[in-house]
Amino acid sequence: MKGIVFDIKRFAVHDGPGIRTTVFLKGCPLQCWWCHNPESQNMQPEVCLKKISLDGMCYDKSEIIGKSMTVDEVIIELDKEAVFYDESDGGITIGGGEPLMQPKFLVQLLKSCKEKGYHTAVDTCGYAARSAIESILAYTDLYLYDLKHMDDHIHRKYTGTGNKLILENLRLLASQKRNVIIRIPLIPGVNDDEKHIGETISFLKSLGHIREVHLLPYHSMATQKYRRLEKEFKLPESGKYDQEKLKIIEKSFIENGFIVSIGG
Repeated sequence: MKGIVFDIKRFAVHDGPGIRTTVFLKGCPLQCWWCHNPESQNMQPEVCLKKISLDGMCYDKSEIIGKSMTVDEVIIELDKEAVFYDESDGGITIGGGEPLMQPKFLVQLLKSCKEKGYHTAVDTCGYAARSAIESILAYTDLYLYDLKHMDDHIHRKYTGTGNKLILENLRLLASQKRNVIIRIPLIPGVNDDEKHIGETISFLKSLGHIREVHLLPYHSMATQKYRRLEKEFKLPESGKYDQEKLKIIEKSFIENGFIVSIGG
């Protein structure tokens, strides 16, 4: 069983509890305007151009993003940090892109991680067939679930897809009382107004079981990635997210009984 992996990040501390290794799988059904991993969107390996300086001269260097790996090859890499998972109550996070774009590979990788005794987390946008979600239930300890917009039309404008399937799958996980942390990217002028925050809170409260939210303030640090990949970055470059607005949004969630973290 092989999958397309575009990165393996060691000593990750924002992708679930403890010290973790995050495996990034290539391919995503969404095309979010603010995506900070544009190299993850295409399922296939692709060429990225980098500028390197040597002896005062500037050169273009191309590299291939995305590598075909077997489950066993990935596990070999994950095993290298096993002592840190044990000592920190950490584990393995599978992200992307959207890992459920490679459902068979994801199932086998998660299963192998559980056989090793590793805590497992899946970072997902939730846009996947119900059968794909159900296939990983037995092997996933934690879901890091992205929630981008409650309005289907606006969601479609900024991500390329509607949100109905995403909300249905989140309801499924909540109904089964799965361990879910909601991740909300806060995009100025898109989903951080008072009305939308209120709608998001109301929806999450209706699920009953989910109580933890991570707020991810927008930044434009990925701009250079878009340039190297010759892709359009649709949102403007900006400075630090408005901290006063962030405090207001954080307070709204806390007052409604949610545990809130800023960042992953």
